[in-house]
Formats: sequence, structure tokens, C-alpha cells
Amino acid sequence: MKNLFVSALALSAATLTFAPVANAAEIVPSSIQQRRLSFLETQTKAVENIQEARLSFLQDQTKAVENVHVTRIDFLNTQTKAIEDIQEARLEQLNSQTKAIENIQSARLEFLENQTKAIENLHETRLEERARRNK
Repeated sequence: MKNLFVSALALSAATLTFAPVANAAEIVPSSIQQRRLSFLETQTKAVENIQEARLSFLQDQTKAVENVHVTRIDFLNTQTKAIEDIQEARLEQLNSQTKAIENIQSARLEFLENQTKAIENLHETRLEERARRNK
């Protein structure tokens, strides 16, 4: 019985001695896992922040490019309008010149017709005078 009692006492002592170490061994992996999990969460958050920053940068670049395109289109539209206005002004000037030339030609033609009429009248008068003299 003494042996049994000593064995039980030794077993109890061994259990009491190793129990805190066993508990510590169980706590350490859990603590390590928590630290690893926390580290991975931090890394994941950092990657998400980087991706968010990159996406924001790309969206800003896209918006800037769109603004540049809008500005270029506005500039081209303005140039096109200016060219159309210049062409319209030139056309109006050419129409005015054509009208002026037509007026000048009409006046010259009228003058020549009047001269022709005057010469014809003069010839007719001379022919009539000759005819009277000859009678």
C-alpha cells in the first residue's frame, strides 16, 4: 500500500509540475496563431489600402484624360467654327465683288448701248439729210 501511495503521490506531483507547462504549450500556439492572424489581417488591410490608392489614382488619370479629350474637342470645335466663319466672310466678300463687277459691267454695257444708239441716230440723221439733198 505504501508503494501505491508513493506512486499516487509521485503521479500527483508530476501532474502538478507538468500541468502549467502543458497549459503554456496550449496557450503559446493560440497566441502565435492570434499574432499570425493579426499580422495577416494587417497585411491584407495594407494591400487593400494600396489597391484602393492605385484604383483612385487610375480613376483620377482616367478623369484627367477625359478632361483633356473634352478640351481638345472643344478646341477643335472652336477652330472649325472659326474656319466656317472665315469661309462665310470670304464667300460674302466674293459675292459682293461679283455683284460689284456685275454692276460695273452692266453700267459699261448700258454706256456702250447708249453710244451705239447715239451713233445709229447720228447715221440715220445723216442718211436722212443726204436723202433730202439728193431729192
